Amino acid sequence: MKHIISACFFLFSLSMFSQNVTITVDQNLTLKEFFKQVENQTDFKFAFTDQIDTNGKYFIKKTTFQQVEIDKLISELNKNASIKFSVAGNNIYVNQKSQAPKTTTKKKSKLTGQILDDTKQPAIGANIYVEELEAGVITDIDGKFSIEVPNGTYTVSVSYIGFKTSEKRVTVAEDLKINFNLEADSQQLGEVIVTGTKAIDIKNTQMSVNKLSMQEIKRIPAAMGEPDPLKSILTLPGVTNAGEASSGFNVRGGAADQNLILLDGAPVYGDSHMFGFFSVFNADAISGLELYKGGIPSKFGGRVSSVLDVTQQIGDFQEYKVNGGIGLISSRLLVQGPLQKDKGSFLIAGRTSYAHLFMKLQDNKNSAMFYDLNAKLNYRFNANNTLSFSGYLGSDIFDINDRFTSSYGNTMGILSWKHTFSDRLNTNLSAFYSDYKFDLGLPTESFEWNSNIKSYGLKYNWNLQQSEKFKINYGVEGQMYDFNPGVVRPTSSDSQFNYNQLDKKHSLEASAFVDFENQITEKLNFRYGLRYSMFFRLGSEVISTYENDQSVVYNPLYNIYEEGIPTGSISYGKGKTISKFDNLEPRAALSYAFTENTSVKASYNRMAQYIHILSNSQSPLPMSIWTPSGPFTKPQLLDQYAIGYFKNLKDGDYSFETELFYKNVQNRIDYIDGADILANNNIEQVILNGKARSYGLEMLVRKNKGNFNGWISYTLSRAEQKTPGRTPEEPGVANGNWYLSGYDKLHNLNVVGNYELSPKWSFNGNFTLRSGQPVTYANGYYEFGGINVPNYALRNENRLPVFHHLDIAATYTPKPDKKKGWQSYWVFSIYNIYNRKNAASITFTTNDDTGFNETRRLSIFGVVPGVSYNFKF
Repeated sequence: MKHIISACFFLFSLSMFSQNVTITVDQNLTLKEFFKQVENQTDFKFAFTDQIDTNGKYFIKKTTFQQVEIDKLISELNKNASIKFSVAGNNIYVNQKSQAPKTTTKKKSKLTGQILDDTKQPAIGANIYVEELEAGVITDIDGKFSIEVPNGTYTVSVSYIGFKTSEKRVTVAEDLKINFNLEADSQQLGEVIVTGTKAIDIKNTQMSVNKLSMQEIKRIPAAMGEPDPLKSILTLPGVTNAGEASSGFNVRGGAADQNLILLDGAPVYGDSHMFGFFSVFNADAISGLELYKGGIPSKFGGRVSSVLDVTQQIGDFQEYKVNGGIGLISSRLLVQGPLQKDKGSFLIAGRTSYAHLFMKLQDNKNSAMFYDLNAKLNYRFNANNTLSFSGYLGSDIFDINDRFTSSYGNTMGILSWKHTFSDRLNTNLSAFYSDYKFDLGLPTESFEWNSNIKSYGLKYNWNLQQSEKFKINYGVEGQMYDFNPGVVRPTSSDSQFNYNQLDKKHSLEASAFVDFENQITEKLNFRYGLRYSMFFRLGSEVISTYENDQSVVYNPLYNIYEEGIPTGSISYGKGKTISKFDNLEPRAALSYAFTENTSVKASYNRMAQYIHILSNSQSPLPMSIWTPSGPFTKPQLLDQYAIGYFKNLKDGDYSFETELFYKNVQNRIDYIDGADILANNNIEQVILNGKARSYGLEMLVRKNKGNFNGWISYTLSRAEQKTPGRTPEEPGVANGNWYLSGYDKLHNLNVVGNYELSPKWSFNGNFTLRSGQPVTYANGYYEFGGINVPNYALRNENRLPVFHHLDIAATYTPKPDKKKGWQSYWVFSIYNIYNRKNAASITFTTNDDTGFNETRRLSIFGVVPGVSYNFKF
């Protein structure tokens, strides 16, 4: 399979590399004829000013070029033409030859500044172009830029999608700072060629990362008609989940607990509402997200599968705004505005569901609801100092016939101070707190159970731009963890349960990192870094000891693993070190650009994960318990390799990317058959240490512009796990062989399309097709005491049926030209339009009436219509 994939990848690459031209120019060739010949043979387009006469004849002598690269063609023509050609992205600019004196021997100075939009928020990714030098840069996350130029006078232009292009004429004699405030452009413009707006950043070393804007997320149809940032990433290559209405997501065959989820830099441990129907991220409050699947920068650590970096909006610095939406089962509202004009801003957003109210009207005693709140505060003391606070509070509440009650949710806050020391050096100091809790009550049994995980810590990051071609990012981080696996409390005097506090656990994780970005040549870029992490399991805690230091023992008589019998215990006082781990985590990535539109990239990263979810189900439940590494649980270690091919087509209208990846994880937790995890104070008695691997091919084709746009993603992959016996006599799990992990999806196809019919109507669709989830079926029965007892096959030897559904949505905007006052639009959606009954599980049971064995399929969704009314003012 590997050889087939490699061959296909190589053949496809050969067909994409060519951007050569065969052409003859002479004194009789007009510029228009020249444009046509080049555009017919390549993906390049020409841009020129009114001063250029396309019917004119600018070539000085006759020259024939045979299959010459564009760069060489332009270089030769500039020697023999009375005009000047230059290449930027997919565009070839045509200008009058400048009479300015040469600046190659002049002293160079630094031109820096910040770009703000009309609400005084940073313009992230805006393009700064110095016309005379035909060079440019893009702004960073703070809207700042820096470029080194020879001393002289230049025209600096700034372009940003949705805003009018701004120009300034500047004279550079020493380091100079200039700022731009962009003006929103509400008019429909003609064709405008903007440098640096390619769909893929060809030269950037970062690979295996997918970005989605909130505009894209809100277009993807979802169940219940609610735009969902977390569900939207399931349309990307390499990303799946356990099925409909399931929590968590799996990246490149990894488990859900191997994903680091960050909201404005603070960790979030619970990612869903209503057991997976909704994510915890309010689409109105989010500005965008980035999913790192591989080639992960050194600043991230602590998980071995992926990093989902979610950022909230920062609020409007100029005027007060309100927007929201009303749906069938939930509604949301956001308010933002200035605390002090141009200096401070706030944002508050809230959501709540109200399905439980309809239940009560029908005298239904069941209840299910959720709510969440997002907040963001920003204050700019001056150009060099900004203080911000980001917070989240969310909770779910369930009540089933007064027999079962449950509540769970997140509380998160992070305070950040950004300081700029100079144009070259800026820092970000953050303090954060995150808490996830789960409570369960059984009134009929007169007891309740509470558990939670807390973490709190500090981060301090530095960004140093040594030069245009060399950047350094470095920092330190420390965080404390408090794990409460559960406390059982009786709720009445006649309860059969006694008060029982499971052993609380405490740990400290500390790390330091450095990351270098180095432009070796115009075509070759290299990023390399190192992270050093330490983890301490701390007291107070009592640790059991076992004979031969084995908490799990093998019973050869019954060929099963059993819980070890404790022989004693060791008591560790508060703050005493129980276990200590440390790891070096090198990272490296490079890119080589064959042309301005074609590159290959490769990456390697090692990562360590010190905390784990205890769950023997393939979809993490809200009651899943986190536990730290320790005497019987080793840290997970990842080594991941990836190589990819990237190309922009037709001036960035289309883009194509494909990657091959291989992941190897050491010390992956596995469980003995029949493991009892809930309320187990000696969890090491049911845990075995194994390993995991995954490998595959990902492809993503996007149409980025036009009334019709979208993407097609496909992944061919394999995810496996292996837990061999510790001795030659032990069988391990699945006889010690590689077996499919619960996250294996051999095929995963997603098609997302958006069509804007008119300013009033737009339509969206999403089709998903993927292999069924690996499961373990019964392969026979035996009778014991008159009862049929199933006998199961090897672990995950079977699969659920193929999973697929088609979702559509239509958006209606009654008054699209209205730019002020009350503005609104309607979203009509149908999830699973052809009513596919996808299997969430298959159970084997005996029919009570006939006594025959039968198989039952559980499906979560059929067809689900949705409608929401959305507004802003």
